[in-house]
Amino acid sequence: MVAALSTGEADEALLLATARQGDNDAFNHLTEPYRRELLVYGYRLLGSLQDAEDLTQETLLRAWTRLASFAGRSSFRAWLYKIATNTGLNMLAYASRRPASMNSSSSARANSLPSPVATEPIWFEPLLDAHIADLSTTPEALYSLRESVSLAFMIALHDLPPHQRATLILRDVLDWHATEVAEFLEMSVPAVNSALQRARATLATRYHPTGLEAVEAPTLTPTLQALLDRYIQAWETNDVGALMALLKEDATFSMPPRPQWYLGRGAIGQFFQMAVFTQGAGEWRLTPASANAQPACVLYRLNPSTSTYAYFGLMILTIDGASIASSIAFVDPALGARYGLTLKFPSAEGRNES
Repeated sequence: MVAALSTGEADEALLLATARQGDNDAFNHLTEPYRRELLVYGYRLLGSLQDAEDLTQETLLRAWTRLASFAGRSSFRAWLYKIATNTGLNMLAYASRRPASMNSSSSARANSLPSPVATEPIWFEPLLDAHIADLSTTPEALYSLRESVSLAFMIALHDLPPHQRATLILRDVLDWHATEVAEFLEMSVPAVNSALQRARATLATRYHPTGLEAVEAPTLTPTLQALLDRYIQAWETNDVGALMALLKEDATFSMPPRPQWYLGRGAIGQFFQMAVFTQGAGEWRLTPASANAQPACVLYRLNPSTSTYAYFGLMILTIDGASIASSIAFVDPALGARYGLTLKFPSAEGRNES
């Protein structure tokens, strides 16, 4: 057993040799440094944290069962990425998920009620920033990391065909060499370069970073913090007027997996008055969060029958200047359970009654 070993103390070659003798502990030590970066790679490629977790587990399982075939011609990390890339592309071949793009449908009428939740997985999922913490070592790498999981980038990325998507992630986001990517994708170097050129051309027409996404070192300035505080207060007091004052004139609001979306302050305000703020002040409680390298809020809604707040959704905000350009509230209950956000807590009235 190698319980006392760690990758900081033992040479990777020793761990590899020990793992090849059937030592699972050695294999876990060997692969631990790569688990989270493989998870985030899978998220970029597949658009779903759950799928990325499945991809990571399948990659490590295949690596364990095929460890004897690793010849050492490339690094062990590169070998894992080859397995992950081929596994991910196989998953995409059978997936129906597509991005939460507002370009594929017209905005809903201001007075239209929410449509039923879509039964097929048409929306990609948010990613809490805890998953990308400590993955970069330089300011430049941090900017690239944050940009590559932003909502605008993810939406544009998932308009690309799978092989072009994988090529762009591997070359432009993760900085693998063309020869390495050719090995991962089992393509020629000219084919990789051609796929990369096509991917870059498509991305240039569809990815237009806004506000904080376009800033190399976004920080939570006092002005931005004040904006977020006012936004949360407007929700918690059901103050539609105050909420609309914080939005850009052409702001958008959507609630995936419901396919409809709303364009403009007026339409959003009417929808909120009709379908979101229905119980009066105190209906909502919001806690600040951060997801996809953007400001976010966890939404909790009051259940009048139990006088408790329960998880409702995770809302990601795009800030442009001193206003909110878009709000996407992911309302899939399964996401709350996956992220550990489903804690129920009593309202002030419920606490007083008890």
